[in-house]
Amino acid sequence: MKRRDVLKTIGLSVFGAGLPLAGGGAQDRYAKYRGQTVNVSIPVHPHYDAMIKLLPDFTAETGIKVELEQSPILRLKFRQVQEMSKPQSDFDLICYVVMWKGEYVKRNLIQEISPFLADAALADPSYDITDIIPQYLENLGLVGGPKGYLAGPGAKLYGLPYGGETSILAYRHDIFAKHGLRPPATYTELETLLPILRDKEGIGALTSRGQSGHQCVHAWLLHLNPLGGRIFDDQWMPAFDNETGAKALRLLKTIADTGPAGVRDFGQMEMQNAFLQGQSAMYLDSTAIFGPVKSPELSRISGKVSYALHPKGVRSSSQSGGLGLAIPRTAKNTEAAFLLMQWLTSKTQDKAVARLGGSPNRLSTINDPALIRQFPEYVLLKEQLKYSNPDWRPIIPEWDLMNVSLLGVAVHDGLSGRASPEKALDEVAPRIVEVMRYGGYFNR
Repeated sequence: MKRRDVLKTIGLSVFGAGLPLAGGGAQDRYAKYRGQTVNVSIPVHPHYDAMIKLLPDFTAETGIKVELEQSPILRLKFRQVQEMSKPQSDFDLICYVVMWKGEYVKRNLIQEISPFLADAALADPSYDITDIIPQYLENLGLVGGPKGYLAGPGAKLYGLPYGGETSILAYRHDIFAKHGLRPPATYTELETLLPILRDKEGIGALTSRGQSGHQCVHAWLLHLNPLGGRIFDDQWMPAFDNETGAKALRLLKTIADTGPAGVRDFGQMEMQNAFLQGQSAMYLDSTAIFGPVKSPELSRISGKVSYALHPKGVRSSSQSGGLGLAIPRTAKNTEAAFLLMQWLTSKTQDKAVARLGGSPNRLSTINDPALIRQFPEYVLLKEQLKYSNPDWRPIIPEWDLMNVSLLGVAVHDGLSGRASPEKALDEVAPRIVEVMRYGGYFNR
């Protein structure tokens, strides 16, 4: 969906034109909230590590203090639900993973953002929501549209992207040049390269997530979508228990067999670190890799990495996902929380966090000449975003259960060899049907 169509469906085109501020400026906008403290729940994640470095500037500018609770992503949701279910949450602002947005809205845990953006006393006239990367705005922010999570009639804005991402191929150009190899443009080429790189270089060919639960499902989806697969058909029946689903899982097993040691237990950070520490020749996952590759603290391969588009299967397709910011319904300091959210996701601060290695969330950031000089890969990112699929996964309230406890077990059984890919997917499909029946999808 084009940018103007995303904005039209949520009624936000007005915000690109500028709004008057009560009292006439930012000084007045923040005056009422000086001395308040915004309590924020964030994950352990490179983008948010970069964000932390910006917060002293926010407090100096606004007089609003910020307190953080930083948790591993596996614990983050538990802590957020625990707090947001209280009559008054200890959190005023939360970072959520894209898969949680539908569930949080269904459980009435987070607030719609549009009223804040329409409040002339709070809204920054230079904010320009039309500048936010539209694929990220749709994927991370919208709930209630077609299928419950896409842009279109009924969609409302419940969050703003902050750590949005698509997928990209990173590879060691020094290793590829040494052996006269080219980066894979197709899945056929990718699969052919796996044993070659493993045998020639003696390191993992491609790093991957492999840990049981949502991590291995994420890895499987990276290949299922380009190979032409999907989770559900148009009647919400499983569409993955077929040859396409099994082919993607067989490929994931091959990736694990030729990958770095321990890959079947890798989560996102372990997968990323294997590449950064020189334990694999390729990386196919989130664009969040851009900053860490250049970090002297994190990377041993700076200057040795090039990027290519996510390989093409039967179609060109890349991940849509990442992290966003939302305001709990029971937050104490909702307006101050919105001011922090707006400040962090503004044009100025989006560029600031990108310079520190965070993920860009705005078109003006990825088109900025100075940032392109620092991150030449932004040119490729703009091309990759053309193929970012907002329907990459079904972001329905039931998805997290299926993602973690059902598909998360089945996919891990297939990639670890405890069951054939065909058997693993065939056996979990009826359990998915039961979840969907209980959720009322077959009565709609």
